[in-house]
Amino acid sequence: MRKEFVDLQINGYMGVDFSEPDLTQERFLKCAESILASGTCLFLPTVITSSEETYKKNIAVIHEAVFSHGLEKQIPGLHLEGPFISPEPGAVGAHNPAYVAPPRIEFLEKLISFAPGFIKILTVAPEREGAIDLIRHATEKGIVVSMGHDLAAAKDVADGAKAGAKLITHMGNGVPNMVHRHHNPIFAALACDEVTSMIITDGHHLPPEVIKCFLRVKGADRIIVTSDCASVGGLPPGRYSSLGNDAVLEPSGLFHNPVKKCLVGSSASVKKCMDFLASLELLSDEELDKVGYFNPLKMIGLLP
Repeated sequence: MRKEFVDLQINGYMGVDFSEPDLTQERFLKCAESILASGTCLFLPTVITSSEETYKKNIAVIHEAVFSHGLEKQIPGLHLEGPFISPEPGAVGAHNPAYVAPPRIEFLEKLISFAPGFIKILTVAPEREGAIDLIRHATEKGIVVSMGHDLAAAKDVADGAKAGAKLITHMGNGVPNMVHRHHNPIFAALACDEVTSMIITDGHHLPPEVIKCFLRVKGADRIIVTSDCASVGGLPPGRYSSLGNDAVLEPSGLFHNPVKKCLVGSSASVKKCMDFLASLELLSDEELDKVGYFNPLKMIGLLP
Protein backbone atom coordinates (compact mmCIF):
# COMPACT_ATOMS: atom_id res chain seq x y z
CA MET A 1 0.00 0.00 0.00
CA ARG A 2 1.13 3.55 -0.75
CA LYS A 3 2.29 5.92 1.99
CA GLU A 4 0.43 9.02 0.71
CA PHE A 5 -3.15 9.40 -0.46
CA VAL A 6 -5.67 11.75 -2.09
CA ASP A 7 -8.51 13.29 -0.07
CA LEU A 8 -11.51 14.72 -1.93
CA GLN A 9 -13.26 15.95 1.21
CA ILE A 10 -11.41 17.64 4.05
CA ASN A 11 -13.04 20.42 6.06
CA GLY A 12 -10.01 21.59 8.01
CA TYR A 13 -7.18 20.52 10.31
CA MET A 14 -5.21 21.64 13.37
CA GLY A 15 -7.81 24.13 14.53
CA VAL A 16 -8.46 25.70 11.12
CA ASP A 17 -11.86 25.32 9.46
CA PHE A 18 -12.23 26.10 5.77
CA SER A 19 -15.79 27.30 6.40
CA GLU A 20 -14.98 29.67 9.27
CA PRO A 21 -15.96 33.29 8.48
CA ASP A 22 -12.57 34.64 9.58
CA LEU A 23 -10.44 32.34 7.41
CA THR A 24 -7.27 34.05 6.18
CA GLN A 25 -4.62 33.05 3.65
CA GLU A 26 -2.09 32.67 6.44
CA ARG A 27 -4.30 30.29 8.41
CA PHE A 28 -5.20 28.32 5.31
CA LEU A 29 -1.57 27.91 4.23
CA LYS A 30 -0.47 26.81 7.69
CA CYS A 31 -3.30 24.28 7.74
CA ALA A 32 -2.48 23.03 4.24
CA GLU A 33 1.14 22.50 5.27
CA SER A 34 0.00 20.28 8.16
CA ILE A 35 -2.36 18.32 5.93
CA LEU A 36 0.32 17.68 3.33
CA ALA A 37 2.60 16.40 6.09
CA SER A 38 -0.04 13.94 7.37
CA GLY A 39 0.13 11.41 4.54
CA THR A 40 -2.05 13.44 2.14
CA CYS A 41 -0.40 14.28 -1.18
CA LEU A 42 -3.39 16.05 -2.79
CA PHE A 43 -6.66 17.31 -1.35
CA LEU A 44 -9.76 19.35 -2.03
CA PRO A 45 -10.49 21.87 0.75
CA THR A 46 -14.19 21.51 1.52
CA VAL A 47 -16.48 24.42 2.31
CA ILE A 48 -19.73 23.19 3.79
CA THR A 49 -23.16 24.85 3.71
CA SER A 50 -22.50 28.52 4.50
CA SER A 51 -23.80 32.03 4.01
CA GLU A 52 -23.25 33.69 0.65
CA GLU A 53 -20.82 36.11 2.33
CA THR A 54 -18.71 33.25 3.66
CA TYR A 55 -18.67 31.53 0.28
CA LYS A 56 -17.58 34.72 -1.44
CA LYS A 57 -14.77 35.38 1.04
CA ASN A 58 -13.47 31.88 1.62
CA ILE A 59 -13.52 30.68 -1.96
CA ALA A 60 -11.45 33.73 -2.94
CA VAL A 61 -9.10 33.34 0.05
CA ILE A 62 -8.37 29.69 -0.73
CA HIS A 63 -8.04 30.29 -4.47
CA GLU A 64 -5.60 33.17 -4.04
CA ALA A 65 -3.55 31.31 -1.43
CA VAL A 66 -3.21 28.27 -3.67
CA PHE A 67 -2.21 30.12 -6.83
CA SER A 68 0.02 32.71 -5.20
CA HIS A 69 2.06 29.96 -3.50
CA GLY A 70 2.26 27.46 -6.37
CA LEU A 71 0.10 24.78 -4.74
CA GLU A 72 -2.08 23.99 -7.76
CA LYS A 73 -0.78 20.42 -8.04
CA GLN A 74 -1.44 19.62 -4.39
CA ILE A 75 -4.71 21.60 -4.15
CA PRO A 76 -6.33 21.62 -7.60
CA GLY A 77 -9.69 22.98 -6.45
CA LEU A 78 -12.55 22.96 -3.96
CA HIS A 79 -15.32 20.67 -2.85
CA LEU A 80 -18.52 22.55 -2.00
CA GLU A 81 -20.54 20.28 0.29
CA GLY A 82 -23.76 22.22 -0.05
CA PRO A 83 -25.61 24.52 0.03
CA PHE A 84 -28.02 22.55 -2.20
CA ILE A 85 -28.60 19.73 0.30
CA SER A 86 -31.62 18.61 2.31
CA PRO A 87 -32.56 20.82 5.27
CA GLU A 88 -34.31 17.93 7.01
CA PRO A 89 -33.05 16.69 10.40
CA GLY A 90 -30.65 13.80 10.01
CA ALA A 91 -30.05 14.45 6.34
CA VAL A 92 -28.66 17.91 7.04
CA GLY A 93 -26.24 16.41 9.56
CA ALA A 94 -24.02 18.99 11.29
CA HIS A 95 -24.70 21.60 8.58
CA ASN A 96 -26.63 24.72 9.58
CA PRO A 97 -30.12 24.37 8.02
CA ALA A 98 -30.46 28.17 7.98
CA TYR A 99 -27.87 28.30 5.19
CA VAL A 100 -29.30 25.47 3.08
CA ALA A 101 -30.39 26.87 -0.30
CA PRO A 102 -32.85 25.56 -2.89
CA PRO A 103 -31.11 24.22 -6.01
CA ARG A 104 -30.96 27.24 -8.31
CA ILE A 105 -28.66 27.56 -11.30
CA GLU A 106 -28.36 31.31 -10.76
CA PHE A 107 -26.87 30.81 -7.29
CA LEU A 108 -24.52 28.11 -8.56
CA GLU A 109 -23.29 30.51 -11.24
CA LYS A 110 -22.63 33.09 -8.53
CA LEU A 111 -20.58 30.56 -6.56
CA ILE A 112 -18.62 29.66 -9.68
CA SER A 113 -17.91 33.35 -10.36
CA PHE A 114 -16.06 33.72 -7.04
CA ALA A 115 -13.20 31.62 -8.51
CA PRO A 116 -13.97 30.40 -12.05
CA GLY A 117 -12.87 26.83 -12.71
CA PHE A 118 -11.90 26.18 -9.09
CA ILE A 119 -14.95 24.18 -7.92
CA LYS A 120 -14.17 20.53 -8.62
CA ILE A 121 -16.92 18.73 -6.66
CA LEU A 122 -20.40 19.87 -5.62
CA THR A 123 -22.58 17.87 -3.21
CA VAL A 124 -26.32 18.05 -4.00
CA ALA A 125 -29.49 16.39 -2.64
CA PRO A 126 -31.03 15.00 -5.86
CA GLU A 127 -34.62 14.79 -4.58
CA ARG A 128 -34.99 18.55 -4.13
CA GLU A 129 -36.97 20.58 -6.66
CA GLY A 130 -34.62 21.93 -9.32
CA ALA A 131 -31.77 19.58 -8.37
CA ILE A 132 -31.72 17.57 -11.58
CA ASP A 133 -31.46 20.69 -13.74
CA LEU A 134 -28.72 21.99 -11.45
CA ILE A 135 -26.82 18.69 -11.66
CA ARG A 136 -27.00 18.80 -15.44
CA HIS A 137 -25.80 22.42 -15.51
CA ALA A 138 -22.93 21.79 -13.06
CA THR A 139 -21.81 18.78 -15.09
CA GLU A 140 -21.77 20.86 -18.27
CA LYS A 141 -19.54 23.35 -16.40
CA GLY A 142 -17.02 20.59 -15.69
CA ILE A 143 -17.94 20.16 -12.01
CA VAL A 144 -18.16 16.62 -10.64
CA VAL A 145 -21.52 16.32 -8.90
CA SER A 146 -21.85 14.14 -5.82
CA MET A 147 -25.19 13.21 -4.27
CA GLY A 148 -25.42 13.36 -0.49
CA HIS A 149 -26.97 14.81 2.67
CA ASP A 150 -30.26 13.75 1.15
CA LEU A 151 -33.44 11.74 1.56
CA ALA A 152 -33.24 10.44 -1.99
CA ALA A 153 -35.26 7.52 -3.28
CA ALA A 154 -33.86 5.11 -5.87
CA LYS A 155 -35.44 7.08 -8.72
CA ASP A 156 -33.91 10.33 -7.45
CA VAL A 157 -30.42 8.81 -7.43
CA ALA A 158 -30.95 7.24 -10.85
CA ASP A 159 -32.22 10.54 -12.27
CA GLY A 160 -29.24 12.35 -10.75
CA ALA A 161 -26.84 9.88 -12.34
CA LYS A 162 -28.59 10.22 -15.69
CA ALA A 163 -28.17 14.01 -15.42
CA GLY A 164 -24.43 13.56 -14.86
CA ALA A 165 -23.81 12.96 -11.15
CA LYS A 166 -20.86 10.60 -10.64
CA LEU A 167 -20.36 10.38 -6.89
CA ILE A 168 -22.04 9.71 -3.55
CA THR A 169 -20.84 11.85 -0.63
CA HIS A 170 -19.77 9.78 2.42
CA MET A 171 -22.23 6.97 1.75
CA GLY A 172 -23.84 5.68 4.94
CA ASN A 173 -23.48 9.04 6.68
CA GLY A 174 -25.38 12.31 6.32
CA VAL A 175 -28.63 10.37 6.65
CA PRO A 176 -31.11 10.08 9.57
CA ASN A 177 -30.30 7.55 12.27
CA MET A 178 -33.63 5.83 11.54
CA VAL A 179 -34.59 5.11 7.91
CA HIS A 180 -37.00 2.81 6.10
CA ARG A 181 -35.61 -0.72 6.06
CA HIS A 182 -35.85 -0.94 2.26
CA HIS A 183 -36.48 2.49 0.76
CA ASN A 184 -33.60 4.68 1.87
CA PRO A 185 -30.71 6.68 0.37
CA ILE A 186 -28.09 4.04 1.25
CA PHE A 187 -29.69 1.23 -0.74
CA ALA A 188 -30.52 3.71 -3.51
CA ALA A 189 -26.85 4.64 -3.80
CA LEU A 190 -25.66 1.03 -3.60
CA ALA A 191 -28.04 -0.01 -6.37
CA CYS A 192 -26.94 2.72 -8.78
CA ASP A 193 -24.10 1.23 -10.82
CA GLU A 194 -23.31 4.54 -12.49
CA VAL A 195 -21.97 6.25 -9.36
CA THR A 196 -18.84 5.83 -7.26
CA SER A 197 -19.29 6.01 -3.49
CA MET A 198 -17.02 7.94 -1.15
CA ILE A 199 -16.79 6.38 2.30
CA ILE A 200 -15.20 7.47 5.59
CA THR A 201 -13.17 4.60 7.02
CA ASP A 202 -11.98 6.25 10.24
CA GLY A 203 -13.34 3.48 12.46
CA HIS A 204 -16.26 5.61 13.68
CA HIS A 205 -18.41 6.61 10.71
CA LEU A 206 -18.97 3.06 9.45
CA PRO A 207 -18.76 -0.28 11.28
CA PRO A 208 -16.43 -2.86 9.68
CA GLU A 209 -19.31 -5.07 8.58
CA VAL A 210 -20.92 -2.13 6.75
CA ILE A 211 -17.63 -1.28 5.04
CA LYS A 212 -17.38 -4.92 3.95
CA CYS A 213 -20.90 -4.86 2.49
CA PHE A 214 -20.24 -1.59 0.65
CA LEU A 215 -17.04 -2.99 -0.85
CA ARG A 216 -18.74 -6.21 -1.88
CA VAL A 217 -21.52 -4.33 -3.70
CA LYS A 218 -19.51 -1.52 -5.29
CA GLY A 219 -16.14 -3.20 -5.69
CA ALA A 220 -12.79 -1.43 -5.39
CA ASP A 221 -13.29 0.30 -8.75
CA ARG A 222 -16.30 2.28 -7.47
CA ILE A 223 -15.18 3.19 -3.96
CA ILE A 224 -13.18 6.25 -2.85
CA VAL A 225 -11.92 6.67 0.71
CA THR A 226 -12.15 10.17 2.15
CA SER A 227 -11.52 11.54 5.64
CA ASP A 228 -14.22 14.23 6.01
CA CYS A 229 -11.73 15.58 8.53
CA ALA A 230 -12.88 18.50 10.68
CA SER A 231 -10.81 21.28 12.22
CA VAL A 232 -10.11 19.09 15.28
CA GLY A 233 -7.87 16.82 13.21
CA GLY A 234 -4.48 16.69 14.93
CA LEU A 235 -5.83 18.24 18.18
CA PRO A 236 -6.16 16.59 21.64
CA PRO A 237 -9.46 15.26 23.04
CA GLY A 238 -11.85 17.81 24.52
CA ARG A 239 -14.86 19.99 23.82
CA TYR A 240 -14.78 22.13 20.70
CA SER A 241 -17.08 24.58 18.95
CA SER A 242 -17.34 23.55 15.32
CA LEU A 243 -19.67 25.28 12.85
CA GLY A 244 -22.26 26.03 15.49
CA ASN A 245 -21.93 22.61 17.09
CA ASP A 246 -20.92 22.15 20.74
CA ALA A 247 -19.00 19.00 19.92
CA VAL A 248 -16.84 16.51 21.79
CA LEU A 249 -13.64 14.89 20.56
CA GLU A 250 -13.31 11.62 22.45
CA PRO A 251 -9.95 9.97 23.22
CA SER A 252 -10.91 7.31 20.66
CA GLY A 253 -11.01 9.97 17.91
CA LEU A 254 -14.82 10.06 17.70
CA PHE A 255 -15.97 13.65 17.07
CA HIS A 256 -19.67 14.14 17.71
CA ASN A 257 -22.47 16.43 18.83
CA PRO A 258 -24.07 14.62 21.80
CA VAL A 259 -27.21 16.78 21.64
CA LYS A 260 -27.96 16.28 17.94
CA LYS A 261 -26.67 12.70 18.20
CA CYS A 262 -24.67 13.09 15.02
CA LEU A 263 -21.03 13.07 13.99
CA VAL A 264 -19.37 16.40 13.15
CA GLY A 265 -16.91 15.15 10.56
CA SER A 266 -13.93 13.05 11.58
CA SER A 267 -10.67 13.75 13.35
CA ALA A 268 -8.64 11.41 11.14
CA SER A 269 -6.36 12.09 8.20
CA VAL A 270 -6.97 10.10 5.03
CA LYS A 271 -3.79 8.13 5.87
CA LYS A 272 -5.35 7.04 9.18
CA CYS A 273 -8.54 6.11 7.31
CA MET A 274 -6.52 4.01 4.89
CA ASP A 275 -4.61 2.35 7.73
CA PHE A 276 -7.90 1.38 9.41
CA LEU A 277 -9.28 0.02 6.14
CA ALA A 278 -6.09 -1.97 5.55
CA SER A 279 -6.38 -3.46 9.05
CA LEU A 280 -9.74 -5.02 8.09
CA GLU A 281 -7.96 -7.15 5.46
CA LEU A 282 -10.78 -6.74 2.94
CA LEU A 283 -8.67 -5.44 0.05
CA SER A 284 -5.34 -6.23 -1.55
CA ASP A 285 -2.57 -3.62 -1.63
CA GLU A 286 -3.44 -2.93 -5.27
CA GLU A 287 -7.10 -2.39 -4.38
CA LEU A 288 -6.16 -0.16 -1.45
CA ASP A 289 -4.15 2.04 -3.81
CA LYS A 290 -7.19 2.26 -6.07
CA VAL A 291 -9.61 3.47 -3.41
CA GLY A 292 -7.14 5.83 -1.75
CA TYR A 293 -5.17 7.24 -4.69
CA PHE A 294 -6.04 6.29 -8.27
CA ASN A 295 -9.85 6.42 -8.09
CA PRO A 296 -10.02 9.95 -6.62
CA LEU A 297 -7.49 11.26 -9.14
CA LYS A 298 -9.50 9.77 -12.00
CA MET A 299 -12.73 11.20 -10.60
CA ILE A 300 -11.45 14.79 -10.79
CA GLY A 301 -9.81 14.29 -14.18
CA LEU A 302 -6.16 14.10 -13.12
CA LEU A 303 -5.72 10.57 -14.47
CA PRO A 304 -7.26 8.99 -17.59
